[in-house]
Amino acid sequence: MRALPVGADALLVEVGSGEEAEALHAELLRRRAQGTLAVREIVPAARTVLLDGLADPARLADELSAADVPPAPPRTGEAVELPVRYDGPDLAEVAAQWGVSAREAARIHAETEFHVAFCGFAPGFGYLTGLPDRLHVPRRDTPRTSVPAGSVALAGPYTGVYPRSSPGGWQLIGTTDAVLWDHTRVPAALLSPGTRVRFVPVGAV
Repeated sequence: MRALPVGADALLVEVGSGEEAEALHAELLRRRAQGTLAVREIVPAARTVLLDGLADPARLADELSAADVPPAPPRTGEAVELPVRYDGPDLAEVAAQWGVSAREAARIHAETEFHVAFCGFAPGFGYLTGLPDRLHVPRRDTPRTSVPAGSVALAGPYTGVYPRSSPGGWQLIGTTDAVLWDHTRVPAALLSPGTRVRFVPVGAV
């Protein structure tokens, strides 16, 4: 673990894996809830956690460097269910990489429980983990110049849903009508770090 100062009152903590980042994020949220950590924002990413609004970043950096972070606790709370049509143009290619039929690939994906590891790329975009290592797939060799909003996609260890139309190189396996980002909604993002997510097929799988 390495803690780096960011400006006058922020700290960027680097760890070795996504699992460690999630565990650190959970521990920092626990400390804030207990009142032992005064911080304005805690923002997880793939292998970092940013803390903003600290009174004494240097002291916290020393404390974290000497601490053992416990594993992230089991995720609780009701899962967000996203209806999905497994009609993506890359579904057959993903299925071939998994060594199964397109129908079986859709079933495997739908039966997996995911959770949001972190958010980024675009407002409302959550990086969902849950697929085992053997089902990780690479990004496309040639990104698309425009991916439709609502596209359900895979890249590396992550599943994601494009909240708006944008360029992208992820493998598209399906489509959802769920609104991932709505500035008139509170909260505006449907998904946030730690949220449990299940994809519910629309029609037969």
